Amino acid sequence: MKIERPHYLNQLISKRENGLIKVITGVRRCGKSFLLFELYREYLLSQGVDERHIVMLALDEIANARYRNPLELDRYVREQLVDKSAVYYVFLDEIQKVADIPNPYLERPDAKLGFVDVLLGLMKLKNVDLYVTGSNSRMLSSDILTEFKDRGDEIRINPLTYREFYEAFPGEKRHAWREYCMYGGMPLVLAKHSHEEKSRYLKDLFAKTYITDVVERHRILSDREVLEELLNIVSSSVGSLTNPTKLSNTFKSVKNISVAPNTLSVYLSYFIDAFLMRRAYRYDIKGKRYIDTPLKYYFTDVGLRNARLNFRQQEENHIMENILFNELCAAGFDVDVGVLEYNYKDAGGRSKRSQLEVDFIAGKGNCTYYVQSAFSIADEEKRLQETNSLRRIPDSFKKIVVVRDDILPWHDDSGILYVGVEQFLLDEHTLEL
Repeated sequence: MKIERPHYLNQLISKRENGLIKVITGVRRCGKSFLLFELYREYLLSQGVDERHIVMLALDEIANARYRNPLELDRYVREQLVDKSAVYYVFLDEIQKVADIPNPYLERPDAKLGFVDVLLGLMKLKNVDLYVTGSNSRMLSSDILTEFKDRGDEIRINPLTYREFYEAFPGEKRHAWREYCMYGGMPLVLAKHSHEEKSRYLKDLFAKTYITDVVERHRILSDREVLEELLNIVSSSVGSLTNPTKLSNTFKSVKNISVAPNTLSVYLSYFIDAFLMRRAYRYDIKGKRYIDTPLKYYFTDVGLRNARLNFRQQEENHIMENILFNELCAAGFDVDVGVLEYNYKDAGGRSKRSQLEVDFIAGKGNCTYYVQSAFSIADEEKRLQETNSLRRIPDSFKKIVVVRDDILPWHDDSGILYVGVEQFLLDEHTLEL
């Protein structure tokens, strides 16, 4: 099945021959290799690029294991550049597979060579346009970014958005949302037919790929049980406010296991580094400042989250919130959770302070949107409850309530837009309403 991904393809096209290393990142199996080796390659060929001038190497394949040695990789690529007058497009897939090795030309034990050295060397060749993919943040750690300086250009790939999933969905479109909420947007899910096939595929991805990657990369041996239980806890409470101390208390009270908050914080960062999760910080709208803790965690793909829980906790309201967060991030917005404090007097005339939440503050350039995920606003009382925070925001940026029902978009007297979730996700012009 061929799924067109014009959003990312156009990003690659716009960065063609810009003199930088195009770094394509994202969770494993989200379509990075397909984007580069299939879609972008097809584009280049359609533009008249000679196939011999496209050098492709998948470093996660056993047949290419020797090129995980940086010296061998550098030698191989340079041997392909036979025509000095032509531009060569070099695609290196899963670059993090390249190992660090001792520099054979220096006697210092700390002298190493790795993929950064290879990439920086190839980038300096005037007839090379370089593209690499990677599935974890090893290639984008602070140390490596310092070495890249302004020479790397990251493109973050996500699992299929709902619009991409909907357009490729092979069944009746009226079932697309239900399938997406259950199995998410990993591209190969669409090639599976039964629940058993989809379930097994997603569970295997988690157990055999993601967790194994994290354990091996960070050499977690004795604490694997804690790592897996942490995944279960975060999966069960997706979108809930939490912090490492609260999670540590949960381990103690539920599992009778003592785990330091700092350890849990580090493990959560491992999941984020592997692109399995994102964190959302809270932002004080009136005070215009970030609040350190608590914060929220969302899964990059809801199907992976559901598989982690054996598809047992299917609260569509929480899943819908996770999907909206992912979609806003995929659209290029910086997304935070909004906090709004206000003062009032109770029935006895006493001054009180309350704190309300806005699900998402989505910002891009000079544009800001407040988005509330409201599964249902069945009556006026519920509508007022869901919009209480939005109506108290002291600015004129657009405010949107997204509901599960298929409704005609409308604005209330406060200018708040109400729209159904599928229209919000499928119609790229919704924000202009």
